[in-house]
Amino acid sequence: MARRRRFWNYPRPNKGAVQRWLPSWRIVVGTGLTGTALGAGLFVAAWSTTTIPDGLDEVNNQATTVYWSNGKEMGTFAEQKRELIKYEDLPPYVGNAVVASEDSTFWTNNGIDVKGIARAAYSNFQGGGRQGASTLTQQYVERYYLDTTTSYAGKAREAIIALKVAQTQPKEEVLENYLNTIYWGRGTYGIQAASQEYFNKDAKDLTPSEAAMLSGIIPSPVNWDPSINLDQAKIRWGRSIDRMYEQGYITKDEHSKAEFPKFQKKREATNTQGGQKGYLLAEVKKELVRSKNNPDGPLESEAELETRGLKITTTIDQKLQKTAVEVEKTLHDDGTYGKADKNVRMSLVSMDPQTGAVKALYGGPDYVKQSLNTATQDVVQAGSTFKPFTLMAALEDDHTLEEKVDGNSGKVFPAANNGEDWTVPNFGGANYGSSIDLTTATAHSVNTAFVQLNEEVGPEKTREVAERAGIRKDENYPLSAGLSNVLGVDSVRPVDLARAYSTIAAGGYRTTPHVVAKVETLDGTTLYEGPSEQEKEFDPDVTTAAAYAMTKVVEDPTGSGRVAQELDRPVAGKTGTSNDNKSAWFAGFVPQLTTVVGLRQYKTLDLEAGKISGQDEIDGFGEWDEITGGTWPVRAWTDFMQVATEGMDVEEFPEYVPTQPTYTPSPTPTETEEEAVTVPNLVGQDVASATQQLEGLQLKVRAQSQNSEERKGTVLQMSGANTEVPVGTTITLVVSTGQPEQPEQVVVPNVVGQPRTTAEQMIYGDALQPAVREEFSDQPVGVVIDTDPGQGNSVDQGSTVTLIVSKGPQGNGNGNGNQPTDEPSGEPTDPPTEDDLGILDGEN
Repeated sequence: MARRRRFWNYPRPNKGAVQRWLPSWRIVVGTGLTGTALGAGLFVAAWSTTTIPDGLDEVNNQATTVYWSNGKEMGTFAEQKRELIKYEDLPPYVGNAVVASEDSTFWTNNGIDVKGIARAAYSNFQGGGRQGASTLTQQYVERYYLDTTTSYAGKAREAIIALKVAQTQPKEEVLENYLNTIYWGRGTYGIQAASQEYFNKDAKDLTPSEAAMLSGIIPSPVNWDPSINLDQAKIRWGRSIDRMYEQGYITKDEHSKAEFPKFQKKREATNTQGGQKGYLLAEVKKELVRSKNNPDGPLESEAELETRGLKITTTIDQKLQKTAVEVEKTLHDDGTYGKADKNVRMSLVSMDPQTGAVKALYGGPDYVKQSLNTATQDVVQAGSTFKPFTLMAALEDDHTLEEKVDGNSGKVFPAANNGEDWTVPNFGGANYGSSIDLTTATAHSVNTAFVQLNEEVGPEKTREVAERAGIRKDENYPLSAGLSNVLGVDSVRPVDLARAYSTIAAGGYRTTPHVVAKVETLDGTTLYEGPSEQEKEFDPDVTTAAAYAMTKVVEDPTGSGRVAQELDRPVAGKTGTSNDNKSAWFAGFVPQLTTVVGLRQYKTLDLEAGKISGQDEIDGFGEWDEITGGTWPVRAWTDFMQVATEGMDVEEFPEYVPTQPTYTPSPTPTETEEEAVTVPNLVGQDVASATQQLEGLQLKVRAQSQNSEERKGTVLQMSGANTEVPVGTTITLVVSTGQPEQPEQVVVPNVVGQPRTTAEQMIYGDALQPAVREEFSDQPVGVVIDTDPGQGNSVDQGSTVTLIVSKGPQGNGNGNGNQPTDEPSGEPTDPPTEDDLGILDGEN
């Protein structure tokens, strides 16, 4: 019986020692066919189950670029620095430079390189570095659809997708997406961003040599950057330019003339938010991104800024921003103006009053170290910068600049301080007379005059005018409605003060401060324009009169803003100094530009620890023992505006026509036509002669006396001069007494036994100026033990009274003569409330 054949016939019988262990041809063929069938089946299965995925989210992300108003780049918002560009917008040699360098068969291959795959497999089998295929299509698939793949299964899927892409997408589309996707070093993705980074030009303007250089560094853009390895970059460029010629992408003449291109050096890595850019970019973001405080923002989220690819042009003037930085540096160097305490900070806002466009915005020295923007986020006591709001309130209530108010220091306002009398002093206890006009009161920032005016119009009206002008309503920092609000006890943001003063400069029309001029897509479509609309809030007659009074702050030889006369053009403005000199301002404008400079000193400012808080009295520095709005702030304002107004037309403010003094009309006119006469100007004449002339014209005369150093009986002012009035009209003459105004006498109060701070307020309240001298005594530290002059003595208003304050017993064992006490230290408190009614401002 024949032997039954085994399925596994090894070792084979009747064969040699070696052959008996070798497979038969049947096994070889069978195995090969089975393997082929199995491989084909696996491929078919993989092909049928593999689809081209959606592109990675980030491949379409484009950087948003922010520009200064002059068109120069300020910074970017970007997850990846990329700007997409169409293939047809590029010269053919740009894409072909990449083809020549990376995949010479790109235009004809089916998406994969079989030889490359075999070469990679062999290298991997031999234990070399893991490799993959290298067609341009496969690189595109990896970067555009899959991200980095290193596993064998991942590489197999990549190859299948590359085959499908080659079958379904035009080569031009593949190359376009590749050019827009790959990394080119220096933080750039895509040919457009790379072209801007390396050559400062659009990709459509690249030369063949520039395209060759970029294509050459693709395999290792970080290491082969010409700024890092120039020799290797030149080798790669030579390889690319030769291949471009050999493959017919450039002519022989272009090849022979080709030279390694000039390129931009790689910039040192810096924090893109450092210095001023961080503050400005943060303001751009705040203006554009929709939020609770900004429901009109055109963008729904910050992500749009970083991925949508927008072009944002700001209103910020690069030169003026730099000037603001240079002005601030004078605070902390040892140059022209001396060196301020390290805790002193400046804020500056400069804006176009007609449109609200912010031209410069200084909120700190370095956004990375100090993110608080003192120009837009910080709040500081306004001081006397609030007085123009009371003035405008009065003008709206038919008051005039020519009316008279009491300008003497130490004026008492009954029950004005929570039911108690409030005695208001002027700065330095200065007396300006019992009958000064509102223009003079503004020029010299006379506290008593403005508190009197505020009492007449009502402090609620002052608050209303301030808010209408542009001081925002803020539940955290509400404006007060007490009588002291005219003296600026409330805290405001510098940007709001600039807005309010711009309303005056613009003739009563309020605008919205903004830093974004325009937002465009990369194809030029406008998405947003800054809010430049005007809203009328005041009659032009009101703002014309207010601006006229504010020009006297500058023009008056003793005005607190007289430094600004250096501009040699019309300027209106107002100084401001808060309680205890914790803030100092100059807010001013020419017709075309409003600028506000603010100064404050923090109690704590440790940027390394990220601490910035508290409010301290500004220490004197440079030539100024005491810092007021009329010192460094107006100096800084003037230095800034000297640059800001270069080349700017000199414009006049609207002409202010003074209100003529009223006259008393004659009795009821008869039916016949009244006879009229022209009133001569008799100012400077003797009252007797003036009276005789007026009566000779059948006019009535009423005389009022006023203290003056002019000769007794001299006419100082008169009503109706050079006007035509009916016969019988009463003309008022203001006549000199020949006696200069004498300061009123006050009695030194009894402050012995009081704490120093209480005593100082009592001295201030009686229109006197306190000074302090410390002496050893058996009384507690900080208690007043005597005064000089002593209590009960009569002295002129504004006189200095020295408080002798106890230092405690001498030699108490602690080395300085002091001993513990529960009495107040006398240090400034912050911030004062509307009831803290000590001296607040009024520089002379």
